[in-house]
Amino acid sequence: MAKQSKINHNNKRKAMTERYAERRAELKALIRSPNTDDVERMEAVAKLDTLPRNSSKVRVRNRCVMTGRPRAYYRKFGLSRIAIRDLGLSGQIAGLKKASW
Repeated sequence: MAKQSKINHNNKRKAMTERYAERRAELKALIRSPNTDDVERMEAVAKLDTLPRNSSKVRVRNRCVMTGRPRAYYRKFGLSRIAIRDLGLSGQIAGLKKASW
């Protein structure tokens, strides 16, 4: 199980990402637009730099819903490999079989 402080910190990042998503998208669209002149582009870059770092989507870490484990995360299930194995062996994930040969 991951430290509760790490899980909470990541949840704060998710919330901040959602809060600033619209503003970041507007500024990035302005920066990427070929119709924007250099002065406006530089102002948009400066505004983007003033936003909090944790509002960036890439700073959010995918974590297992059950254990909070950050490694070996499967997006399809939202779980780590260990949690998937435990649930699969107990028969709680439909269609999942343990391989044996």
